[in-house]
Amino acid sequence: MRLVLPAFAALLLSACTSQPDYREEAAAPPTASPVNLTQYAGLWYEIARYPNWFERDCTGVTAEYALNDDGTVAVTNTCFKETLDGKKKVAEGRARIIEGTGNAQLKVKFAPAWVPFAEGDYWILALEPDYSASLVGSPDGKYLWILSRTPQLDPAALERLKQRATDLGYDTAPLEMTIQAQQG
Repeated sequence: MRLVLPAFAALLLSACTSQPDYREEAAAPPTASPVNLTQYAGLWYEIARYPNWFERDCTGVTAEYALNDDGTVAVTNTCFKETLDGKKKVAEGRARIIEGTGNAQLKVKFAPAWVPFAEGDYWILALEPDYSASLVGSPDGKYLWILSRTPQLDPAALERLKQRATDLGYDTAPLEMTIQAQQG
């Protein structure tokens, strides 16, 4: 119940919040298909993101994905407010795969099941061949993330993913780098 009320409040707030659109192209971007969800599952570190209200002041952001028996994906997003030692915030959700997309397009929901129209697009736009880094976003250009299996991403991989975003019509100038703990 602790997570339900904040998620519901966030949903209501989102109805009143206007998220900028950083993609001018009208056609939906191609995705990285097919995606092996078993290989994609696990812990990802957020390297960069478009500014958004639900991650305001977040550092040390991670997303963890686990396959459910019913074919959906459990999603656990974690962040620390202000600093890496700040208050830990956790949001749990569920994603469903859009059929016919090679597992590259999902609808994610952090609100309770009974709340209608609370799903967001989670499209895997680019994926390193070894599943070490990923570019994820919404086709409307409101959301974009660069994710990595490690807290820091090799600069060449970061540039490849940013270039892919540009090639798909996303503006990379608004991307904010996420503060992560230094690796061992």
